[in-house]
Amino acid sequence: MTGTQPTPNASVVDLFCGAGGLSHGFKAESFRLAGGIDIDEACRFPYEANNGAPFLRKDVGKLTAKEVEDLFIPGTKRVLVGCAPCQPFSTYNQKNEDPNWKLLQAFGDIIEASSPDVVSMENVPRLLAFRGGAVFNAFVAKLRSAGYHVVWDVLYGPDFGLAQTRSRLVLLASRLGPISLPLPTHNAESHRTVREEIGGLPPLAHGERDDRDPLHRASRLSDKNARRIASAKPGGTWRDWDKDLVADCHKVATGKGYSSVYGRMSWTSPSPTITTQFYGFGNGRFGHPEQHRALTLREGALLQGFPREYQFAKPGEPIHFKRIGRLIGNAVPVHLASAIARAVKSHLESVE
Repeated sequence: MTGTQPTPNASVVDLFCGAGGLSHGFKAESFRLAGGIDIDEACRFPYEANNGAPFLRKDVGKLTAKEVEDLFIPGTKRVLVGCAPCQPFSTYNQKNEDPNWKLLQAFGDIIEASSPDVVSMENVPRLLAFRGGAVFNAFVAKLRSAGYHVVWDVLYGPDFGLAQTRSRLVLLASRLGPISLPLPTHNAESHRTVREEIGGLPPLAHGERDDRDPLHRASRLSDKNARRIASAKPGGTWRDWDKDLVADCHKVATGKGYSSVYGRMSWTSPSPTITTQFYGFGNGRFGHPEQHRALTLREGALLQGFPREYQFAKPGEPIHFKRIGRLIGNAVPVHLASAIARAVKSHLESVE
């Protein structure tokens, strides 16, 4: 946040706030944050420490409209934002048995009952096709019946300054009048690259950490995985390796199509989508472009658009890869969040 931008006469409540990626994008555009709500207590410290707003631990499925309304700053336009858990709609959840998909319905119920002025919903593109599109269409119908103008589209992260090939479904809705989605700020020639985002960090070997930054630490590799990454080429696959390094599961017909694991990223392109397990070499194309290790926690956070100083654990607290990896991988990328915030700001200025 520059401090020179005008502060919109609006306050923001963030449902399913996680570690605060979406809120931080709104903070960067000078919005006042009224609070974040999430069921995961691990989100409290990063949300409050980096965003200067209160965190309410609550299951959104049990949240009341009054609890949301009480968070907004009196006398301001009310902006309700959120990213309902995307795992139920992910391609990794083929059976769609995760009951958390109903949390999108809860989000819609809260909107209907609390009537915020502006709404932003962000999720994975596959939500558009989940159950034949019925879940998303019901969400849109609920907003329209409540008097909202609604727009949505799938936005590509690199078009908004994100050094990561992440596509997200973004919906904006307003009771104040027609609202527009953000316009791209970058094109294919100006997309940010892995080198631009993480190239300046101190080099590390696998299992090492940077004493100056507790999050710049790399997970330890097994001897075989250390040999594998030493043989990996940027942008290549495990098919480039000697046969003795190829995993047994990739030698059979059912595994030969899974080429996007055990790979290195390329310096000159955006990274692949950062998942909750980006710190593991075998979990995707998460090998460092030239160092023989997977991404560090800090590198994953930077590729998600978080500032270098963003904290995910209290000073002196043990660093747990799984917990912090989940917080980073599940976050709304900050650059995309800032783009959404700019669109909301422009809309509010147009209806004043």
